[in-house]
Amino acid sequence: MGSGEFDLISRYLAPLSGVGAYGLTDDAAVLTPPEGKDLVFTKDALIAEVHFFAADPPDLIARKAMRVNLSDLAAMGAEPLGYLLALAFPKDMKNIDGWMAKFSAGLKLDQEEFGWFLYGGDTVVTSGPLMISLTAIGIVDKGQVLRRRGAKPGDNIYVSGTLGDAAFGLKCLKGEFTSIKTSVSKPLIDRYHMPRPRLGLGRKLFGIATATMDISDGLAGDLRHICALSGFGAEIEAELIPLSDDVGKLLESFPAYKNLIWNGGDDYELLFTAPKDMDDKIEKIARNLDLALTKIGHITLEKNVTIQGRDGINLLQNNDQGFRHF
Repeated sequence: MGSGEFDLISRYLAPLSGVGAYGLTDDAAVLTPPEGKDLVFTKDALIAEVHFFAADPPDLIARKAMRVNLSDLAAMGAEPLGYLLALAFPKDMKNIDGWMAKFSAGLKLDQEEFGWFLYGGDTVVTSGPLMISLTAIGIVDKGQVLRRRGAKPGDNIYVSGTLGDAAFGLKCLKGEFTSIKTSVSKPLIDRYHMPRPRLGLGRKLFGIATATMDISDGLAGDLRHICALSGFGAEIEAELIPLSDDVGKLLESFPAYKNLIWNGGDDYELLFTAPKDMDDKIEKIARNLDLALTKIGHITLEKNVTIQGRDGINLLQNNDQGFRHF
């Protein structure tokens, strides 16, 4: 990007840097974790026209990039500390300066909301689409990280919040529900643009949850990961999956889209398992956080994953794998 790269960094990114980043003027940052803490790292890359639309508002793109990574930290029981950011701009992209001004404003908003800072990164030009790659750094008490493995037969399966909102929001953005009122579509579109990382919940699940992960690729696909790593299966009751009122209204008009609830992805809610004797503690956590935590099924000895309809028929098809990256 020539000399313009350093100008962009000094104007838009350096003001976001934290202690140890040295104003983004050195080759690398120095980070010392607090005593008694482990560092937790995760990375997500977002590609234009795959994970967001190139025409989306830059501030919303920035906040989504942050929040999908924060959701990974939440799933590990970590709290955010800082992040590294790489941006690849299409070589024919116009007004990068104006785009960066809005993008960095979005970063600043979520830095303030979640209490973390920029520690470094890179900016390049590419012949491909716009790409944002963010590496999140979190901290957790030593030995108290949450894992995807560890679910046991008989454990209850819980999800936070509601599922399907973002998937239906994406369909609204693509114009597939043109007859739906804006009052219904806008909250769903907002959930697509702005996931809600459940950091507070993740920090409370150590010693309660036996397996935890965030739902990024859809309930069906992500639950299979927990089951595969734990060596067991799962049975979900479709009618117990929590839905927002807006998704409920859409399904009244478009019932054929019901499988988006477990296949759509982009939920970024927490999926976790816990022994039955933890039910009361989980209910207390839900009350304290003012967050719905819904029991939707249980872990089974059989290694298959099923979603049971009212008539007991498995609603999962063989190709219901959730979002596939490859």
